[in-house]
Amino acid sequence: MTSGNITSTEQEVLEEIEEKDVDFLRLQFTDILGTVKNVSVPARQAEKAFTDGIYFDGSSIEGFVRIQESDMRLVPDPDTFAVLPWRNSEESASARMICDVYNTSTGEPFEGDPRYVLKQALERASDLGYTVNAAPEPEFFLFEEDEEGRATTDTNDAGGYFDLAPKDLASDVRRDIIYGLEDMGFEIEASHHEVAEGQHEINFEYEDALSTADNVGTFRTVVRAIAAEHDLHATFMPKPIPKINGSGMHTHLSLFTEDGENAFHDGDDEFDLSEEAHAFTAGILEHAPAITAISNPTVNSYKRLVPGYEAPVYIAWSDRNRSALIRKPAARIPAASRVEARFPDPSCNPYLALAALIHAGLEGIEKGLECPDPVRENIYDFDEDKREEYGIETLPTNLGEAVDALEEDEVIYDALGDHIAQKFVEAKSQEFQEYLVDVSQWELDRYLETF
Repeated sequence: MTSGNITSTEQEVLEEIEEKDVDFLRLQFTDILGTVKNVSVPARQAEKAFTDGIYFDGSSIEGFVRIQESDMRLVPDPDTFAVLPWRNSEESASARMICDVYNTSTGEPFEGDPRYVLKQALERASDLGYTVNAAPEPEFFLFEEDEEGRATTDTNDAGGYFDLAPKDLASDVRRDIIYGLEDMGFEIEASHHEVAEGQHEINFEYEDALSTADNVGTFRTVVRAIAAEHDLHATFMPKPIPKINGSGMHTHLSLFTEDGENAFHDGDDEFDLSEEAHAFTAGILEHAPAITAISNPTVNSYKRLVPGYEAPVYIAWSDRNRSALIRKPAARIPAASRVEARFPDPSCNPYLALAALIHAGLEGIEKGLECPDPVRENIYDFDEDKREEYGIETLPTNLGEAVDALEEDEVIYDALGDHIAQKFVEAKSQEFQEYLVDVSQWELDRYLETF
């Protein structure tokens, strides 16, 4: 069945396809906006996918290529093979593999592939002698569907932070989601009800940054699919309900050396952080406004990034309070020393967001940036004069400001590559302009009968 071009890992996948009666494969990739796309092929095409790739029309994908450059090739990564738990039965099963995108005319990786952009960031880290580990905490809401199966903003519970049933009516849904994730190879650490009604969080263990980005896309797919089996709609929209907490995706990052030591740990430091960790943190703080365009990429993202709802808006770091942009979590062992970027949200493209954070941090290390002192007080209680005294600046207040910051920041703009940076800025500028000319229900309620 196999040719000489098949690797041992690919051979194992082919054997698993036969053993588990997989009849269809979903070959997945991600567009620049973070939407997971897929091409479904019969499982008998698996060997061809490994040896030759699967061709598709890239002109139909957001931000990929023009119509005259449309032929693209998907090459599946065998390490990402997993059977889809909601498409598994005694008779047959479906599985997925995440793919890298190649340019058919050159045979080279496609520069508009977000997965390739992250690989470039990891290559930069490798050149400096590091591997990058990451662990996200994506939050989401569960809403009821109406009689026609469309999403509402009606939550199915009245639970709060860490609540139990009967207030947390979604515990059974979270359980099924966890089973589904574990079936796909996730190591789940914990799950709980979040602060807002209908809001939830499921934490999975850290992995290398590329696997983590793959896992975020898989996580969103599994959560939505299994929620739908319970007649619920899962959304990763950052702020679906006004005046309550929104959904974030706190992202933990650490660098490890070639000999497996945590480059972020220094037991002699007051905060157990090494010089590299301080410089890495300084790099993220330096480039935070531009990163925000990527890590918080929607108009709605900035409805979450406001004071008073636990989302950070002030460019500072802390080892204690959660009002700062970056937090140094407590670590029981040296290997767990890390920094936590608290501003990303789950609407982001995980490949691009991680690439931006990593490039910014590595820039801090390469330039030896000095990290400011941590702010241990609640910054939300500061007035403008005190923030100025501490030298604390704020994140962009809307998507337009964030895109402007991205265009002005050579480090983060270049981190995306010319192709993605240009397409991303075009798409987000258009989104913001459409938002500016729209008339919201709030405006109608406030002004229609007043003037």
